[in-house]
Amino acid sequence: MASTDTTPKATVKTDDLAGLEAGLDALDAVQTHRTPIREILVKKVFPPVLAVILVLLVWQVLVSTEVIEETKLPALSAVWDSLSDMWLKGTLLEVIWTSVSRGLLGFLLALAIGTPLGLLVARVKFVRAAIGPILQGLQSLPSVAWVPPAVLWFGLNDAMMFTVILLGAVPSIANGLVSGIDQIPPLYLRAGRTLGATGLRGARHIVMPAALPGYLAGLKQGWAFSWRSLMAAEIIASSPDLGLGLGQLLENGRNNIDLPGVFLAIILILVVGIAIDLLIFSPVERWVLRSRGLLAKS
Repeated sequence: MASTDTTPKATVKTDDLAGLEAGLDALDAVQTHRTPIREILVKKVFPPVLAVILVLLVWQVLVSTEVIEETKLPALSAVWDSLSDMWLKGTLLEVIWTSVSRGLLGFLLALAIGTPLGLLVARVKFVRAAIGPILQGLQSLPSVAWVPPAVLWFGLNDAMMFTVILLGAVPSIANGLVSGIDQIPPLYLRAGRTLGATGLRGARHIVMPAALPGYLAGLKQGWAFSWRSLMAAEIIASSPDLGLGLGQLLENGRNNIDLPGVFLAIILILVVGIAIDLLIFSPVERWVLRSRGLLAKS
């Protein structure tokens, strides 16, 4: 009688294991499935494009019906004429590149400084107690506040621009890394030490990979601060020696009472900021989430 009872239990366990393996295989299949281009266009591209079209439509309606005077909100055609004029003169791409090159170089410098600083603050208690509150305070300080002292320190040159960018971006990058490291389960760190991953080796193979989501959030915020800091510096510290960037373009429009030029500069600043996020940070963020199994199919 005893032998007749064990056979069904063994069969049930075998069936359960088979079902579990089938479920895991199905999950693996979902992870490797590539979303069709048409679905990406419908779900990812169409909504923001539609939103932009609606904003432009409302803009044109407000101007056409004279709800808002053109002295306060220029017509779309006037902004387009300003854009076409810069394109025909060959200055459009030059102006954009002047600001983008400064912003990216300043961000890379902030990355090189903020990353080791964040590791030091996160891993050394004395350094965290001494510098941690200062980094938090610097992150909340408006970057425009650094423009006057930077001008007095370095004059109207690129060194002043990069100083403002660094003071705006480094705290965000360092704090993002500190936040990511603080969220690492202690078991990971103990396992790394057990395997001999200590010091720089532990930081490279254990700490940085585990802190990557928080670190990436700090990088995105650091870029936002870099871009905003640069625009503030270009608007306030205008000089022919600095070249014409987007911030100077905005300030020139204000000085010349050129409202279409002002709105064109604002739109270009916005477009560049969005483009950098979509082309650089969003793909990296998706890769990180996908590699950790956190990217849900949408």
